[in-house]
Amino acid sequence: MNLRTKSKAALLTVVSSLFATGSLLAQSTDSPAAPPQPMNPVVATILGVVYLAIIIVMIAALWKIFVKAGRPGWASIIPIYNTYVMVKIAGRSGWWVLLLFIPLVNFIIAIILMVDIAKAFGKGVGFAIGMLLLGIVFFPMLAFGDAKYQAPAAA
Repeated sequence: MNLRTKSKAALLTVVSSLFATGSLLAQSTDSPAAPPQPMNPVVATILGVVYLAIIIVMIAALWKIFVKAGRPGWASIIPIYNTYVMVKIAGRSGWWVLLLFIPLVNFIIAIILMVDIAKAFGKGVGFAIGMLLLGIVFFPMLAFGDAKYQAPAAA
């Protein structure tokens, strides 16, 4: 056997071993995937209680913010109306609620509204960014803190 034949045989051996290894690592379609396992009931209950607590804290915070701004507190639990009241607290026209339904535009409008709400309570842009990114902390701070509402000129 000459050198050329030996190198071809060696190359063939390497390539065939690579394909054999690859087929061992490939997924098999012979058996179906295992069905997802249900969540542990204890974990689900704990997560549910935490979620409910967050909802209650946010409703209480919005209620207090509305009362501070001279609006009815019960408005915080009415889905679209609470957004309308927040827009009015920010000193913007009620038509801004419709802008929140336009994809991509709603992000910019939400930023503007949070900045206006923060300014209406004597806070800065940094606080508004906190309201956007970590609302569960900053809305209660605004509600239960010492911030006073100063009505914007347009309200």
